Amino acid sequence: MAGGWSKDGAVQDQIDDSVNEAVERARGRLPKGESAKFCDECGAAIPEARREALAGVRFCVACQSEMDDTEQKNELFNRRGSKDSQLR
Repeated sequence: MAGGWSKDGAVQDQIDDSVNEAVERARGRLPKGESAKFCDECGAAIPEARREALAGVRFCVACQSEMDDTEQKNELFNRRGSKDSQLR
C-alpha cells in the first residue's frame, strides 16, 4: 500500500537498496592477493595459520579487530532514515 507520493513497494525498495549496499561494502573489504607476513598497521608478524586461512590478509588480529570496531561504530548511522521518520 502506497501513501501520498510514494509508489507501491517503496519501503521494500529502500530495504533492498540498504541490504545491497551493505553486501557491496562487505565484498569490497574482502582481502585479495597474497597475504602479508607482517601487519601493515603495527608491523607485528602475522601467523602462518591466519595467512593460510585468509587470502590477502594485511593486518594482525589485534589491528583488524580495532578497525572492525571503528567501522561498526561508523555504520550505526542510518543515512536513509527510518520508516517512521519518512511517514511523518
